[in-house]
Amino acid sequence: MSLKIYNVLTRKKEEFVPLVEGKVSMYVCGPTVYDYSHIGHAKTYVSFDVIVRFLRYIGNDVLYVQNITDVGHMLDTGEDRILKKARQLSARPMQVVETYMREYFADMDALGVERPDISPRASGHIPEQIEMIQDLIEKGHAYEVDGNVYFSVVSFAEYGKLSGRRVEELEEGTREAVREDKRHPLDFALWKKAEPEHIMRWSSPWGEGFPGWHIECSAMANRYLGTTFDIHGGGIDNIFPHNECEIAQSEAAHGEPFARYWMLTGSLTLDGVKMSKSLGNTLTVKEALRRWRPEAIRAFILSSHYSNPLDFSDEAIEAAAKGWQRIWGAVTLVREQLRQAADGALSSEAALIVDNAKAAFIEKMSDDFNAPAALAVLQELTRQVNVLLNEQGPQTKGTLTAVDQLYRELGGAVLGIVPDQAESSANAEREDGLVRLLIQLRSEARQKKDWATADVVRNQLKALGIVLEDRADGTIWKAET
Repeated sequence: MSLKIYNVLTRKKEEFVPLVEGKVSMYVCGPTVYDYSHIGHAKTYVSFDVIVRFLRYIGNDVLYVQNITDVGHMLDTGEDRILKKARQLSARPMQVVETYMREYFADMDALGVERPDISPRASGHIPEQIEMIQDLIEKGHAYEVDGNVYFSVVSFAEYGKLSGRRVEELEEGTREAVREDKRHPLDFALWKKAEPEHIMRWSSPWGEGFPGWHIECSAMANRYLGTTFDIHGGGIDNIFPHNECEIAQSEAAHGEPFARYWMLTGSLTLDGVKMSKSLGNTLTVKEALRRWRPEAIRAFILSSHYSNPLDFSDEAIEAAAKGWQRIWGAVTLVREQLRQAADGALSSEAALIVDNAKAAFIEKMSDDFNAPAALAVLQELTRQVNVLLNEQGPQTKGTLTAVDQLYRELGGAVLGIVPDQAESSANAEREDGLVRLLIQLRSEARQKKDWATADVVRNQLKALGIVLEDRADGTIWKAET
């Protein structure tokens, strides 16, 4: 079965044919490490984690590169994000970078996101960026003015082909103040002159300065994946100007296509509102992990197609958690029965269930990595497994082993929502069971109008950091953040 990918560059779904059969080269724009990762980062990197997992599952050798931006990502005010954070913390810029880079990887590890094969840092690839800028100047695509180097957008006729924006339209819509040293309002910085107070600075043919944000991805992608590679991923928010500028400078420098397939994840909102620190509605990965299991967070993210927008709410993630719990309950039952099962071959009925589920799962994921449809396959498998185990009597070791292996492959190796060992979640399961027992006792006390006992349960749980929320469809609990 062929794999099809929606290519943002061509605006159509295409059969995926890698440059080298059986090998996939993939670059995904990584985080700017100046603060804790938020749930929007989780959406992007969990999505690409599953994409990489599936590519490997169907037999590809994947080289996955995801950069770390530690210089050059500027605020609208013109200030480097990392320098601003360093000033706020009275720390050195690289202290900020090291701190939040480690926290980023810790958060991704906790979510079960497998590490990229290579995680290059922008500051560690200054020579490659300078070399590329020199090449662009020599070919007439860039120019230097008083220590600043700009890419000339009018020199690249296809500027705007990814986002669908054209130079003429963009120029008409330009309202922001434009530096007088630019030849065209849309020209973007490849290298910036460092003012005396600017700490992050490197020597270059144009004086001391630092690279622009866009050039780092082009230089590092070329360094590790070559001039042309298979897949470029990232978030839809960066399609313009970042991704657009990557294409322009890369193809202008090398005269060859940059990335052949572009995959961009949809944005994430919180209760219908875009996350913003100024609005106070950000949710960090650490905060989310204190409230919900990592598998539940992954299941929530995968409940929507990677390219679609997703709204994060308590109700939505609770629903995803219940769906995951049904799957995990069946897995736990299979593994419990497997320990005591009698020897015997895989039954023909179970073999049909396993084969059909695996084929359906691969079919759904081969259609532009349709994780929501793949999750639905797991849910249907779970329904059939529950019937098999609860209504048809004890199953043989061969049957249970095959079912367990299928869950490990599809739910574990690909989607990352089925832990290898039940023991890894034993404490969380025990905690959930005990809290639900207390919720039931409190509910019974309330039905008897024993308000004192009901209040004791609520207050004691609150003292332990467990908050109860009474809703029309029942009572749920959350760990207090």
